[in-house]
Amino acid sequence: MLFGRSPRRSHRAAAVVTGAGSGIGAAFARELARRGGAVVCSDIDEAGAERTAAAITADGGRATALRCDVSQVADVTKLATDAQGWFDGPPTLVVNNAGVGAGGTSIGTMPIDDWTWTLGVNLWGPIHGCHVFTPVLRAAHGNQPRGIINVASAASFGAAPNMAAYNVSKAGVLSLSETLAAELSGTGIGVTVLCPTFVKTNIVDAGRITAQSVELAGRLMRWTGFSADRVARTCLDTHDRGSLYCMPQLDAKIGWGIKRFAPEIYTRGIGLVSRTGPH
Repeated sequence: MLFGRSPRRSHRAAAVVTGAGSGIGAAFARELARRGGAVVCSDIDEAGAERTAAAITADGGRATALRCDVSQVADVTKLATDAQGWFDGPPTLVVNNAGVGAGGTSIGTMPIDDWTWTLGVNLWGPIHGCHVFTPVLRAAHGNQPRGIINVASAASFGAAPNMAAYNVSKAGVLSLSETLAAELSGTGIGVTVLCPTFVKTNIVDAGRITAQSVELAGRLMRWTGFSADRVARTCLDTHDRGSLYCMPQLDAKIGWGIKRFAPEIYTRGIGLVSRTGPH
């Protein structure tokens, strides 16, 4: 965390957002544009990215769409090059948001292909984003504050059963963010990791999730989930305050606290809940 007054990194940013075609990524892009920024909307779904960019420009903002498969480092490298060309300079804020859902099967029954796909997007995507963009942000000059936001999940510390690939991918993003924050301490480049619980997005529809788990997740999103817009606003405000961790919902904060201070009790409890809860 920065001491004293933190720069408002989310305002008038030259921002790159991955997974901007829908959900939290689209919400980040729209909110950054509302804050006076220029936004590169990136997604493997180029049509989705174009819709987000078009909505921003229709509202008077500045945005462009670029296709990128974040699981491929060559794509992310090209994204950085093309973004710098569009900005006519380096970006000042990178949001590594692209992610996929996976769950409903236990370790040993989940296909290895699902592990590979989930880790390729959810973990290697942010790794590639940090690997490619951190040197760019380090080399940038000027008075504009710079930052990186990595989108993880409460699953990064929650370890709910039957979600191993997703949990592992998000735990890696949490560790990546903590390491990056330590390495960038004193450079003026802020790092924030977003760890929400349920957010009202289409991630379960586009993921590799069993029908039973999709139904349960859908109910929880409707009952307890925050809107993607609210999560994006909260995260950007947290980033502006210089905080490393953003847990926008109360249940995420409670789970984080219990896991830190009573990890064995937490793990036993979540296992018990999974056996006695809805099936």
